[in-house]
Amino acid sequence: MPANPALRDYLLSRRSVGLAFLREPGPSEAELETLLTIATRVPDHGKITPWRLVIYEGEAREAAGEKLAAIALERNPELDEAGLEIERRRFLPAPLTIGVLSAPRPNPKVPEIEQLLSAGNVAFNLVHGAFALGYAASWVTRWYAFDDEAATMLGAGPGERFVGFVHIGTATATIEDRPRPALDEVVRRWRAPGA
Repeated sequence: MPANPALRDYLLSRRSVGLAFLREPGPSEAELETLLTIATRVPDHGKITPWRLVIYEGEAREAAGEKLAAIALERNPELDEAGLEIERRRFLPAPLTIGVLSAPRPNPKVPEIEQLLSAGNVAFNLVHGAFALGYAASWVTRWYAFDDEAATMLGAGPGERFVGFVHIGTATATIEDRPRPALDEVVRRWRAPGA
């Protein structure tokens, strides 16, 4: 495969765009199909497809937010109106959010951690796919990814858990890069013990 300088440069400069800076337009139906195709081209040992995706778009975004606000209020009866409004807007203003579920399958050759990592790759491919199509994205987890009632309401089935929600839309701001770790602080070369 020949070198791809444009892809290299993208990977060297990729930066998430926070939900507050994602607006309409979002992907068209044809672009969404391409995006989902990109997302699901991930390592999948055993070809067992240990993940699922849930799409939140249109009025469903507001409905999900209302349900989240109700659950949040159950959990914290002292939650004020500002806190409830935060919950109502969890899937706004981005025009599209895709929830990625880890859906592990019993398989003696594929440990659950491998299956979970495959689901994480789906989420990251959604981010890459969004940028490849000219949009911006942000992969987040919030309390509702880890709350059984909220996760079920958002589409998780038995034995499934969200690895995150990828918000996608058109960027309204250029996000400055954040500091990245120095490679010499996080990379080591392995040497055989005693060598």
